[in-house]
Amino acid sequence: MPAAFTNAQQMASSILLTNATILVPSGDTSDHVVALRRHSLLIEGNRISRILRDIPPPTKYSDTKILDCTGKIISPGFIDTHHHLWQTQLKGRHANHTLVEYMPTGLLQAVNFTPEDIFWGQLGGCLEALDAGTTTVVDHAHMNISTAHSANGVEATIASGIRSIFCYTPTNRIKSWKPELVPADLDDWFGDWVQNQFNDLARSAPWADDRVRLGLAFDGYFLPKDVVIGLHGQARKAGVQVITTHCVHGYPCDSSLVDLLDSYGLLGPDILLSHATNLTDSDVKKLVKANAWISSTPETELQMGLGNPMCLREDCAGISSLGIDCHSNNTSDIPTQMRMVLQNARARKNDPIVAQGKHPRSLDLSAQDAFRLGTIQGARAIGMDKQIGSIEVGKLADLVIFDGQTPGMICAAEEDPVAAIILHSSIRDIDMVIVDGRICKQNGSLVPVDFKPTLDEVNIAEQRVDWCTIAQQLLASRKRVQAAIVKAGADDFEHQVSGTMRMLPMDGNESS
Repeated sequence: MPAAFTNAQQMASSILLTNATILVPSGDTSDHVVALRRHSLLIEGNRISRILRDIPPPTKYSDTKILDCTGKIISPGFIDTHHHLWQTQLKGRHANHTLVEYMPTGLLQAVNFTPEDIFWGQLGGCLEALDAGTTTVVDHAHMNISTAHSANGVEATIASGIRSIFCYTPTNRIKSWKPELVPADLDDWFGDWVQNQFNDLARSAPWADDRVRLGLAFDGYFLPKDVVIGLHGQARKAGVQVITTHCVHGYPCDSSLVDLLDSYGLLGPDILLSHATNLTDSDVKKLVKANAWISSTPETELQMGLGNPMCLREDCAGISSLGIDCHSNNTSDIPTQMRMVLQNARARKNDPIVAQGKHPRSLDLSAQDAFRLGTIQGARAIGMDKQIGSIEVGKLADLVIFDGQTPGMICAAEEDPVAAIILHSSIRDIDMVIVDGRICKQNGSLVPVDFKPTLDEVNIAEQRVDWCTIAQQLLASRKRVQAAIVKAGADDFEHQVSGTMRMLPMDGNESS
Protein backbone atom coordinates (compact mmCIF):
# COMPACT_ATOMS: atom_id res chain seq x y z
CA MET A 1 0.00 0.00 0.00
CA PRO A 2 1.11 3.64 -0.38
CA ALA A 3 4.07 4.88 1.56
CA ALA A 4 3.76 8.12 3.50
CA PHE A 5 4.88 10.47 0.74
CA THR A 6 6.87 13.58 1.44
CA ASN A 7 6.13 16.84 -0.30
CA ALA A 8 7.99 20.00 -1.06
CA GLN A 9 5.87 22.24 1.14
CA GLN A 10 8.19 24.54 3.08
CA MET A 11 8.31 23.33 6.66
CA ALA A 12 10.12 24.56 9.74
CA SER A 13 10.04 23.12 13.23
CA SER A 14 7.99 26.18 14.08
CA ILE A 15 6.24 28.99 12.21
CA LEU A 16 5.52 32.32 13.87
CA LEU A 17 2.83 34.50 12.28
CA THR A 18 2.95 38.03 13.68
CA ASN A 19 0.78 41.18 13.74
CA ALA A 20 -2.27 39.48 12.20
CA THR A 21 -6.04 39.69 12.57
CA ILE A 22 -6.89 36.19 13.85
CA LEU A 23 -10.43 34.77 13.77
CA VAL A 24 -10.92 32.80 16.99
CA PRO A 25 -13.99 31.34 18.72
CA SER A 26 -15.98 33.63 20.98
CA GLY A 27 -16.74 32.43 24.50
CA ASP A 28 -17.64 28.80 25.07
CA THR A 29 -18.68 28.07 21.51
CA SER A 30 -16.80 27.68 18.26
CA ASP A 31 -19.85 28.80 16.27
CA HIS A 32 -19.17 32.53 16.45
CA VAL A 33 -15.75 33.98 15.74
CA VAL A 34 -14.25 37.28 16.84
CA ALA A 35 -11.24 39.12 15.46
CA LEU A 36 -8.11 39.43 17.57
CA ARG A 37 -6.32 42.45 16.08
CA ARG A 38 -2.52 42.71 15.97
CA HIS A 39 -2.02 39.25 17.44
CA SER A 40 0.52 36.52 16.78
CA LEU A 41 0.15 32.77 16.34
CA LEU A 42 2.84 30.15 16.88
CA ILE A 43 2.83 26.78 15.14
CA GLU A 44 5.04 24.05 16.58
CA GLY A 45 5.21 20.90 14.51
CA ASN A 46 1.72 20.50 13.09
CA ARG A 47 -0.24 22.20 15.88
CA ILE A 48 -1.12 25.67 17.09
CA SER A 49 0.78 26.19 20.35
CA ARG A 50 0.21 29.85 21.26
CA ILE A 51 -2.07 32.78 20.35
CA LEU A 52 -1.08 36.04 22.01
CA ARG A 53 -0.61 39.70 21.17
CA ASP A 54 3.17 39.31 21.20
CA ILE A 55 5.05 36.03 20.96
CA PRO A 56 8.85 36.02 20.97
CA PRO A 57 10.54 33.54 18.60
CA PRO A 58 10.98 30.26 20.53
CA THR A 59 14.59 29.69 21.51
CA LYS A 60 14.35 25.91 21.32
CA TYR A 61 14.20 26.03 17.51
CA SER A 62 17.01 27.22 15.28
CA ASP A 63 14.85 27.35 12.16
CA THR A 64 11.66 29.16 13.20
CA LYS A 65 10.04 30.74 10.15
CA ILE A 66 8.86 34.24 11.12
CA LEU A 67 6.23 35.77 8.82
CA ASP A 68 4.93 39.32 9.21
CA CYS A 69 1.15 39.22 8.72
CA THR A 70 0.43 42.93 9.09
CA GLY A 71 -2.78 43.69 7.20
CA LYS A 72 -3.65 40.00 6.88
CA ILE A 73 -6.50 37.86 8.23
CA ILE A 74 -5.84 34.36 9.58
CA SER A 75 -8.90 32.15 9.14
CA PRO A 76 -9.51 28.49 9.94
CA GLY A 77 -8.88 26.35 6.87
CA PHE A 78 -12.04 25.67 4.91
CA ILE A 79 -13.63 22.22 5.04
CA ASP A 80 -15.27 20.82 1.91
CA THR A 81 -17.54 17.88 2.73
CA HIS A 82 -18.42 16.78 -0.82
CA HIS A 83 -16.12 16.82 -3.84
CA HIS A 84 -15.15 14.64 -6.81
CA LEU A 85 -11.48 15.56 -7.10
CA TRP A 86 -10.53 13.38 -10.09
CA GLN A 87 -12.59 15.33 -12.67
CA THR A 88 -10.10 18.09 -13.54
CA GLN A 89 -9.76 17.15 -17.22
CA LEU A 90 -13.55 17.50 -17.61
CA LYS A 91 -13.63 21.15 -16.50
CA GLY A 92 -15.85 23.34 -18.62
CA ARG A 93 -18.10 20.54 -19.89
CA HIS A 94 -21.09 21.16 -17.64
CA ALA A 95 -21.72 24.91 -17.74
CA ASN A 96 -25.23 24.38 -19.10
CA HIS A 97 -26.01 20.88 -17.81
CA THR A 98 -28.66 19.49 -15.52
CA LEU A 99 -28.02 16.47 -13.32
CA VAL A 100 -29.27 14.02 -15.93
CA GLU A 101 -26.93 15.63 -18.49
CA TYR A 102 -23.95 15.68 -16.12
CA MET A 103 -24.27 11.97 -15.38
CA PRO A 104 -23.08 10.62 -18.77
CA THR A 105 -20.78 13.55 -19.60
CA GLY A 106 -19.07 13.66 -16.21
CA LEU A 107 -19.68 10.95 -13.65
CA LEU A 108 -19.64 8.03 -16.09
CA GLN A 109 -16.57 9.27 -17.99
CA ALA A 110 -14.11 7.82 -15.46
CA VAL A 111 -14.10 4.71 -17.64
CA ASN A 112 -12.32 6.76 -20.33
CA PHE A 113 -9.53 7.80 -17.95
CA THR A 114 -6.38 5.73 -17.67
CA PRO A 115 -4.95 5.32 -14.15
CA GLU A 116 -2.33 7.93 -15.05
CA ASP A 117 -5.08 10.33 -16.12
CA ILE A 118 -6.66 9.82 -12.71
CA PHE A 119 -3.36 10.66 -11.02
CA TRP A 120 -3.02 14.01 -12.77
CA GLY A 121 -6.73 14.83 -12.49
CA GLN A 122 -6.73 14.03 -8.78
CA LEU A 123 -3.53 15.99 -8.14
CA GLY A 124 -4.92 18.95 -10.07
CA GLY A 125 -8.19 18.81 -8.14
CA CYS A 126 -6.41 18.70 -4.79
CA LEU A 127 -4.15 21.61 -5.67
CA GLU A 128 -7.05 23.68 -7.00
CA ALA A 129 -8.78 23.14 -3.65
CA LEU A 130 -5.65 24.13 -1.71
CA ASP A 131 -5.22 27.22 -3.87
CA ALA A 132 -8.77 28.24 -2.86
CA GLY A 133 -8.09 27.79 0.87
CA THR A 134 -9.63 24.35 1.34
CA THR A 135 -7.47 22.47 3.81
CA THR A 136 -9.72 19.42 4.35
CA VAL A 137 -11.88 17.64 1.79
CA VAL A 138 -14.28 14.69 1.82
CA ASP A 139 -13.53 13.11 -1.54
CA HIS A 140 -16.39 11.06 -3.01
CA ALA A 141 -13.92 9.22 -5.23
CA HIS A 142 -16.22 7.59 -7.78
CA MET A 143 -13.48 6.60 -10.24
CA ASN A 144 -12.93 3.04 -9.08
CA ILE A 145 -12.73 1.56 -12.58
CA SER A 146 -9.84 -0.68 -11.53
CA THR A 147 -7.57 -1.11 -8.52
CA ALA A 148 -4.98 0.98 -10.38
CA HIS A 149 -7.42 3.88 -10.77
CA SER A 150 -8.08 4.04 -7.03
CA ALA A 151 -4.40 3.54 -6.15
CA ASN A 152 -3.45 6.51 -8.34
CA GLY A 153 -6.14 8.59 -6.70
CA VAL A 154 -4.85 7.78 -3.21
CA GLU A 155 -1.23 8.46 -4.17
CA ALA A 156 -2.03 11.82 -5.77
CA THR A 157 -4.06 12.90 -2.74
CA ILE A 158 -1.20 12.13 -0.38
CA ALA A 159 1.35 13.87 -2.60
CA SER A 160 -0.72 17.06 -2.86
CA GLY A 161 -0.46 18.00 0.83
CA ILE A 162 -4.20 18.37 1.42
CA ARG A 163 -6.01 16.83 4.38
CA SER A 164 -8.52 14.34 3.03
CA ILE A 165 -10.98 11.63 3.79
CA PHE A 166 -10.59 9.54 0.66
CA CYS A 167 -13.98 7.86 0.33
CA TYR A 168 -13.40 4.69 -1.65
CA THR A 169 -16.35 4.18 -3.98
CA PRO A 170 -17.67 1.01 -5.63
CA THR A 171 -18.31 2.60 -9.02
CA ASN A 172 -20.93 1.73 -11.59
CA ARG A 173 -19.45 1.90 -15.06
CA ILE A 174 -20.32 1.57 -18.70
CA LYS A 175 -19.40 -1.62 -20.52
CA SER A 176 -20.38 -0.19 -23.91
CA TRP A 177 -21.82 3.14 -25.10
CA LYS A 178 -23.41 2.10 -28.40
CA PRO A 179 -25.75 1.02 -29.79
CA GLU A 180 -27.14 1.25 -26.22
CA LEU A 181 -25.57 2.11 -22.89
CA VAL A 182 -24.76 -1.17 -21.19
CA PRO A 183 -23.67 -1.02 -17.55
CA ALA A 184 -21.15 -3.44 -16.10
CA ASP A 185 -22.41 -6.50 -14.29
CA LEU A 186 -22.79 -6.27 -10.53
CA ASP A 187 -19.84 -8.61 -10.00
CA ASP A 188 -17.71 -6.33 -12.17
CA TRP A 189 -18.29 -3.12 -10.22
CA PHE A 190 -19.10 -4.51 -6.79
CA GLY A 191 -17.28 -7.81 -6.83
CA ASP A 192 -14.61 -9.42 -4.67
CA TRP A 193 -11.83 -7.27 -6.13
CA VAL A 194 -13.56 -4.12 -4.86
CA GLN A 195 -14.01 -5.42 -1.36
CA ASN A 196 -10.50 -6.85 -1.30
CA GLN A 197 -8.98 -3.51 -2.27
CA PHE A 198 -11.09 -1.70 0.29
CA ASN A 199 -9.81 -4.07 2.98
CA ASP A 200 -6.22 -3.55 1.79
CA LEU A 201 -6.62 0.21 1.98
CA ALA A 202 -8.22 -0.03 5.41
CA ARG A 203 -5.26 -2.01 6.71
CA SER A 204 -2.74 0.55 5.46
CA ALA A 205 -4.67 3.73 6.33
CA PRO A 206 -4.22 6.39 7.54
CA TRP A 207 -1.46 7.83 5.42
CA ALA A 208 0.93 10.79 5.60
CA ASP A 209 1.00 10.95 9.39
CA ASP A 210 -2.80 10.77 9.61
CA ARG A 211 -3.37 13.59 7.10
CA VAL A 212 -5.21 11.27 4.68
CA ARG A 213 -7.81 8.90 6.09
CA LEU A 214 -10.12 6.33 4.55
CA GLY A 215 -13.87 6.69 4.14
CA LEU A 216 -16.56 4.97 2.07
CA ALA A 217 -18.81 6.48 -0.59
CA PHE A 218 -21.73 4.41 -1.82
CA ASP A 219 -24.67 5.07 -4.12
CA GLY A 220 -25.94 1.52 -4.53
CA TYR A 221 -28.95 1.64 -2.21
CA PHE A 222 -31.09 0.04 -4.88
CA LEU A 223 -29.14 -3.18 -4.27
CA PRO A 224 -30.47 -5.97 -2.01
CA LYS A 225 -30.78 -5.13 1.67
CA ASP A 226 -28.21 -7.72 2.79
CA VAL A 227 -25.62 -6.29 0.37
CA VAL A 228 -26.14 -2.74 1.65
CA ILE A 229 -26.07 -3.72 5.33
CA GLY A 230 -23.04 -5.95 4.78
CA LEU A 231 -21.01 -3.18 3.15
CA HIS A 232 -21.79 -0.68 5.92
CA GLY A 233 -20.84 -3.27 8.51
CA GLN A 234 -17.58 -4.00 6.70
CA ALA A 235 -16.74 -0.28 6.54
CA ARG A 236 -17.51 0.37 10.19
CA LYS A 237 -15.53 -2.67 11.29
CA ALA A 238 -12.61 -1.30 9.28
CA GLY A 239 -12.89 1.97 11.23
CA VAL A 240 -13.79 4.35 8.40
CA GLN A 241 -14.53 7.87 9.52
CA VAL A 242 -17.28 8.80 7.06
CA ILE A 243 -19.86 6.92 4.98
CA THR A 244 -21.24 9.29 2.36
CA THR A 245 -23.80 9.11 -0.41
CA HIS A 246 -25.66 11.33 -2.83
CA CYS A 247 -29.24 12.04 -1.84
CA VAL A 248 -31.48 13.64 -4.46
CA HIS A 249 -34.96 12.92 -5.78
CA GLY A 250 -34.92 9.54 -7.51
CA TYR A 251 -31.24 8.83 -6.87
CA PRO A 252 -29.80 6.59 -5.52
CA CYS A 253 -33.23 5.14 -4.69
CA ASP A 254 -36.74 6.12 -5.71
CA SER A 255 -38.06 6.64 -2.16
CA SER A 256 -36.79 8.35 0.97
CA LEU A 257 -33.13 7.39 1.46
CA VAL A 258 -33.38 8.49 5.08
CA ASP A 259 -36.28 6.10 5.67
CA LEU A 260 -34.35 3.30 4.00
CA LEU A 261 -31.21 3.89 6.10
CA ASP A 262 -33.31 4.15 9.24
CA SER A 263 -35.22 0.93 8.49
CA TYR A 264 -31.90 -0.86 7.89
CA GLY A 265 -30.53 0.43 11.20
CA LEU A 266 -27.72 2.30 9.43
CA LEU A 267 -28.30 5.94 10.39
CA GLY A 268 -25.58 7.32 12.63
CA PRO A 269 -23.09 10.17 13.13
CA ASP A 270 -20.78 8.79 10.42
CA ILE A 271 -23.49 9.16 7.72
CA LEU A 272 -23.07 12.18 5.44
CA LEU A 273 -25.77 12.87 2.82
CA SER A 274 -24.74 15.08 -0.08
CA HIS A 275 -27.35 17.57 -1.33
CA ALA A 276 -30.39 16.17 0.50
CA THR A 277 -32.57 18.88 -1.06
CA ASN A 278 -35.65 16.65 -1.04
CA LEU A 279 -35.86 16.01 2.71
CA THR A 280 -39.23 15.88 4.44
CA ASP A 281 -39.77 17.11 7.99
CA SER A 282 -39.75 13.47 9.07
CA ASP A 283 -36.41 12.90 7.33
CA VAL A 284 -34.86 15.88 9.09
CA LYS A 285 -36.04 14.72 12.50
CA LYS A 286 -34.51 11.27 11.91
CA LEU A 287 -31.21 12.79 10.81
CA VAL A 288 -31.09 15.08 13.84
CA LYS A 289 -31.89 12.19 16.19
CA ALA A 290 -29.13 10.06 14.64
CA ASN A 291 -26.60 12.94 14.58
CA ALA A 292 -26.20 12.33 10.85
CA TRP A 293 -25.08 15.10 8.51
CA ILE A 294 -25.83 16.97 5.27
CA SER A 295 -23.42 18.49 2.76
CA SER A 296 -24.97 21.27 0.66
CA THR A 297 -23.27 22.18 -2.63
CA PRO A 298 -25.03 25.40 -3.69
CA GLU A 299 -23.59 25.90 -7.17
CA THR A 300 -24.51 22.48 -8.53
CA GLU A 301 -27.78 22.24 -6.63
CA LEU A 302 -29.07 25.55 -7.98
CA GLN A 303 -27.88 24.87 -11.53
CA MET A 304 -28.60 21.19 -12.01
CA GLY A 305 -32.19 21.13 -10.83
CA LEU A 306 -31.59 19.55 -7.43
CA GLY A 307 -33.57 22.17 -5.51
CA ASN A 308 -32.67 24.90 -3.05
CA PRO A 309 -29.81 24.24 -0.60
CA MET A 310 -31.01 23.02 2.78
CA CYS A 311 -28.07 24.04 4.94
CA LEU A 312 -29.48 27.33 6.29
CA ARG A 313 -33.01 26.03 6.78
CA GLU A 314 -33.69 26.47 10.47
CA ASP A 315 -34.25 22.81 11.28
CA CYS A 316 -31.21 21.71 9.24
CA ALA A 317 -28.63 24.32 10.28
CA GLY A 318 -27.25 22.19 13.11
CA ILE A 319 -26.53 19.18 10.88
CA SER A 320 -25.29 20.97 7.78
CA SER A 321 -21.96 21.65 6.08
CA LEU A 322 -20.76 22.84 2.66
CA GLY A 323 -19.15 21.15 -0.33
CA ILE A 324 -18.00 21.94 -3.86
CA ASP A 325 -19.28 18.82 -5.66
CA CYS A 326 -17.88 19.13 -9.20
CA HIS A 327 -14.98 21.48 -9.91
CA SER A 328 -15.54 20.32 -13.49
CA ASN A 329 -18.64 22.53 -13.32
CA ASN A 330 -17.83 25.35 -10.91
CA THR A 331 -15.31 26.96 -8.60
CA SER A 332 -13.46 25.13 -5.81
CA ASP A 333 -13.82 28.20 -3.60
CA ILE A 334 -15.75 27.51 -0.37
CA PRO A 335 -16.27 31.26 0.33
CA THR A 336 -18.15 31.41 -2.98
CA GLN A 337 -20.44 28.64 -1.73
CA MET A 338 -20.88 30.52 1.56
CA ARG A 339 -21.83 33.69 -0.33
CA MET A 340 -24.18 31.90 -2.69
CA VAL A 341 -26.02 29.93 -0.04
CA LEU A 342 -26.33 32.93 2.28
CA GLN A 343 -27.84 35.18 -0.37
CA ASN A 344 -30.09 32.41 -1.69
CA ALA A 345 -31.44 31.74 1.80
CA ARG A 346 -31.94 35.45 2.42
CA ALA A 347 -33.81 35.83 -0.86
CA ARG A 348 -36.14 32.94 -0.03
CA LYS A 349 -36.89 34.44 3.40
CA ASN A 350 -37.48 37.86 1.85
CA ASP A 351 -39.73 36.62 -0.97
CA PRO A 352 -43.02 36.48 1.02
CA ILE A 353 -42.47 40.06 2.23
CA VAL A 354 -41.54 41.33 -1.21
CA ALA A 355 -44.62 39.59 -2.65
CA GLN A 356 -46.73 41.82 -0.41
CA GLY A 357 -45.10 44.91 -1.90
CA LYS A 358 -43.16 45.57 1.30
CA HIS A 359 -39.48 45.85 2.21
CA PRO A 360 -37.80 43.60 4.79
CA ARG A 361 -36.91 45.51 7.96
CA SER A 362 -33.88 43.32 8.80
CA LEU A 363 -32.09 40.07 7.99
CA ASP A 364 -32.09 37.10 10.33
CA LEU A 365 -29.21 35.26 8.62
CA SER A 366 -25.71 36.65 9.08
CA ALA A 367 -22.31 36.22 7.47
CA GLN A 368 -21.32 34.28 10.59
CA ASP A 369 -24.05 31.71 9.86
CA ALA A 370 -22.48 31.01 6.47
CA PHE A 371 -18.90 31.10 7.79
CA ARG A 372 -19.50 28.33 10.31
CA LEU A 373 -20.86 26.03 7.58
CA GLY A 374 -17.47 25.99 5.85
CA THR A 375 -15.38 25.74 9.02
CA ILE A 376 -16.49 24.27 12.37
CA GLN A 377 -19.66 22.67 11.00
CA GLY A 378 -17.62 20.88 8.33
CA ALA A 379 -15.31 19.61 11.07
CA ARG A 380 -18.26 18.30 13.07
CA ALA A 381 -19.71 16.58 10.01
CA ILE A 382 -16.59 14.41 9.77
CA GLY A 383 -16.02 13.96 13.49
CA MET A 384 -12.91 16.16 13.62
CA ASP A 385 -14.11 19.27 15.46
CA LYS A 386 -11.65 18.62 18.29
CA GLN A 387 -8.79 18.82 15.78
CA ILE A 388 -9.77 21.30 13.04
CA GLY A 389 -12.45 23.83 12.10
CA SER A 390 -11.47 26.65 14.46
CA ILE A 391 -8.30 28.42 15.52
CA GLU A 392 -7.51 27.24 19.04
CA VAL A 393 -4.39 26.26 20.93
CA GLY A 394 -3.79 22.53 20.58
CA LYS A 395 -5.65 22.14 17.30
CA LEU A 396 -3.99 21.15 14.04
CA ALA A 397 -2.43 24.04 12.14
CA ASP A 398 -4.77 24.19 9.13
CA LEU A 399 -4.98 27.89 8.27
CA VAL A 400 -5.84 30.29 5.45
CA ILE A 401 -4.24 33.73 5.40
CA PHE A 402 -6.00 36.47 3.43
CA ASP A 403 -4.36 39.69 2.35
CA GLY A 404 -6.69 42.36 3.72
CA GLN A 405 -5.14 45.13 1.63
CA THR A 406 -5.98 43.91 -1.86
CA PRO A 407 -8.43 45.92 -4.00
CA GLY A 408 -11.18 43.46 -3.08
CA MET A 409 -10.51 43.27 0.65
CA ILE A 410 -9.36 46.79 1.52
CA CYS A 411 -11.46 48.50 4.22
CA ALA A 412 -13.82 45.49 4.48
CA ALA A 413 -11.09 43.61 6.37
CA GLU A 414 -10.99 46.44 8.92
CA GLU A 415 -14.76 46.71 9.27
CA ASP A 416 -15.71 43.00 9.50
CA PRO A 417 -13.15 40.30 8.59
CA VAL A 418 -15.79 37.56 8.31
CA ALA A 419 -17.92 39.63 5.94
CA ALA A 420 -14.74 40.50 4.03
CA ILE A 421 -14.02 36.81 3.42
CA ILE A 422 -17.56 35.80 2.50
CA LEU A 423 -18.73 38.82 0.52
CA HIS A 424 -15.57 40.43 -0.85
CA SER A 425 -12.80 37.84 -1.21
CA SER A 426 -11.64 35.86 -4.20
CA ILE A 427 -8.95 33.21 -4.58
CA ARG A 428 -6.39 35.85 -5.51
CA ASP A 429 -6.76 37.38 -2.03
CA ILE A 430 -5.45 34.18 -0.40
CA ASP A 431 -1.81 34.86 0.39
CA MET A 432 -0.96 31.63 2.22
CA VAL A 433 -2.41 28.21 3.03
CA ILE A 434 -1.02 25.99 5.78
CA VAL A 435 -2.03 22.35 6.24
CA ASP A 436 -0.72 20.24 9.11
CA GLY A 437 1.91 22.88 9.84
CA ARG A 438 3.21 22.88 6.24
CA ILE A 439 3.00 25.83 3.88
CA CYS A 440 1.19 24.72 0.70
CA LYS A 441 0.69 28.18 -0.80
CA GLN A 442 2.81 31.26 -0.17
CA ASN A 443 2.82 34.76 -1.63
CA GLY A 444 -0.27 33.82 -3.61
CA SER A 445 1.33 30.82 -5.38
CA LEU A 446 1.20 27.09 -4.83
CA VAL A 447 4.42 25.54 -3.56
CA PRO A 448 5.89 22.70 -5.71
CA VAL A 449 5.19 19.14 -4.60
CA ASP A 450 7.40 16.07 -4.50
CA PHE A 451 6.13 12.58 -5.00
CA LYS A 452 7.66 9.16 -5.09
CA PRO A 453 4.98 6.58 -5.87
CA THR A 454 5.72 3.11 -4.51
CA LEU A 455 2.81 1.01 -5.78
CA ASP A 456 3.29 -1.27 -8.78
CA GLU A 457 0.01 0.10 -10.12
CA VAL A 458 1.27 3.70 -10.10
CA ASN A 459 3.62 4.42 -12.98
CA ILE A 460 4.38 8.08 -12.38
CA ALA A 461 8.10 8.80 -12.13
CA GLU A 462 9.55 10.25 -8.95
CA GLN A 463 9.85 13.99 -9.42
CA ARG A 464 9.33 17.48 -8.05
CA VAL A 465 6.73 19.45 -9.98
CA ASP A 466 5.50 22.99 -9.89
CA TRP A 467 2.06 24.06 -11.04
CA CYS A 468 3.21 24.93 -14.55
CA THR A 469 4.45 21.36 -15.09
CA ILE A 470 1.24 19.90 -13.65
CA ALA A 471 -0.81 22.15 -15.94
CA GLN A 472 1.02 20.80 -18.98
CA GLN A 473 0.42 17.23 -17.82
CA LEU A 474 -3.28 18.01 -17.40
CA LEU A 475 -3.60 19.51 -20.87
CA ALA A 476 -1.92 16.46 -22.42
CA SER A 477 -4.11 14.15 -20.34
CA ARG A 478 -7.23 16.04 -21.40
CA LYS A 479 -6.39 15.34 -25.05
CA ARG A 480 -6.02 11.63 -24.28
CA VAL A 481 -9.34 11.57 -22.42
CA GLN A 482 -11.16 13.43 -25.20
CA ALA A 483 -9.77 10.99 -27.78
CA ALA A 484 -10.87 8.03 -25.65
CA ILE A 485 -14.38 9.50 -25.34
CA VAL A 486 -14.69 9.80 -29.11
CA LYS A 487 -13.23 6.35 -29.74
CA ALA A 488 -15.67 4.76 -27.29
CA GLY A 489 -18.66 6.49 -28.91
CA ALA A 490 -19.33 8.39 -25.70
CA ASP A 491 -19.57 11.78 -27.41
CA ASP A 492 -23.14 11.47 -28.73
CA PHE A 493 -24.79 13.76 -26.18
CA GLU A 494 -28.50 13.10 -26.75
CA HIS A 495 -27.96 9.35 -27.07
CA GLN A 496 -25.95 9.18 -23.85
CA VAL A 497 -28.37 11.33 -21.84
CA SER A 498 -31.44 9.32 -22.80
CA GLY A 499 -29.54 6.07 -22.23
CA THR A 500 -28.39 7.19 -18.78
CA MET A 501 -31.94 8.05 -17.75
CA ARG A 502 -33.05 4.54 -18.68
CA MET A 503 -30.08 2.89 -17.00
CA LEU A 504 -29.99 4.64 -13.63
CA PRO A 505 -32.71 4.68 -10.94
CA MET A 506 -33.73 8.25 -11.71
CA ASP A 507 -36.04 10.18 -13.97
CA GLY A 508 -35.90 13.44 -15.85
CA ASN A 509 -37.97 15.62 -18.10
CA GLU A 510 -37.11 17.36 -21.33
CA SER A 511 -36.73 21.11 -20.82
CA SER A 512 -39.61 23.12 -22.20
